[in-house]
Amino acid sequence: MKLSKFKYDLNPERIALHPADNRDESKLMVLNRATRTIEHRLFRDVLDYFDDNDVMIFNDTKVFPARLYGNKEKTGAEIEVFLLRELNREQRLWDVLVDPARKIRIGNKLYFGDDDLLVAEVIDNTTSRGRTLRFLFDGPYDEFKKTLYGLGETPLPKFINRQVQPEDKDRYQTIYAKHEGAVAAPTAGLHFSRELMKRLEIKGIDFAYVTLHVGLGNFRSVDVEDLTKHKMDSEQIWIREEACNIVNNAKENKRNVCAVGTTVMRTLESSVSTQGHLKPFEGWTNKFIFPPYDFSVANSMITNFHLPYSTLLMMVAAFGGYDFVMEAYKSAIKENYRFGTYGDAMLII
Repeated sequence: MKLSKFKYDLNPERIALHPADNRDESKLMVLNRATRTIEHRLFRDVLDYFDDNDVMIFNDTKVFPARLYGNKEKTGAEIEVFLLRELNREQRLWDVLVDPARKIRIGNKLYFGDDDLLVAEVIDNTTSRGRTLRFLFDGPYDEFKKTLYGLGETPLPKFINRQVQPEDKDRYQTIYAKHEGAVAAPTAGLHFSRELMKRLEIKGIDFAYVTLHVGLGNFRSVDVEDLTKHKMDSEQIWIREEACNIVNNAKENKRNVCAVGTTVMRTLESSVSTQGHLKPFEGWTNKFIFPPYDFSVANSMITNFHLPYSTLLMMVAAFGGYDFVMEAYKSAIKENYRFGTYGDAMLII
């Protein structure tokens, strides 16, 4: 499977800049693989496709305010710092991306906030764009974290080409977000409202939760034509025993198991037995799923409409069938579906 197979023409105006007024009122395209049919619904109608004791698996990661703006010492040049992950709590070390990267060297100091509220020193160049920063902060850790996050803003992806607004703090987060560590939201989960979750619960659908701390690798471009040569960024995952029991019980009883989002699907496929059972796991995954691929755990998935050439589109094509998914994308463009993080949803059954 080649990169060029995942090209399609997307007018930038089709990329959603804002979320739907209500979480569960996005459009929902339903792809039925058995009948090869496409339906157009509202997201809250997802309820119609699941029954008692079916399982939905969610990613309960929580996005933190990862984007900071500061100034370089002496020159005062504005620098954007994107926090990726905390490396050492005691030493206040963070793995970050800086932009423009070429202007930042080891030993440079960066200043953030009014009256230079926070200062960081560059102590390592890990990649061409990446750096390790040590934040120079004397107070207790909780105070440091509060200060750091107070200066940060919601890390909307760059293709949402507008200023961050107050609504984003809430809407760029799932309602069940629990474990902090993501720099991007698991977007399929953004469509679930409290009311819809309650209605699913009343209908008897079981919920299972896994954690994958979504990284910027989701947006990183693939620059090789031969997809077997592309390397995914590693992301941290947790699959707890409780989730395994819920999922494996459903599979044994021939119930539907739905992965809510590509991050859930990648997590599930990273720790599975030869019998197709989910296994507890804590660690890292760099699993890259593209066609052809045999899925072991979920038999349905919810996802958004992804951008051309993206690894997310490749996974969806692997699950739904390449030709069927690309046909659905043409239909989505014709029917004015909204694409990207704040866009509409697809259910593949």
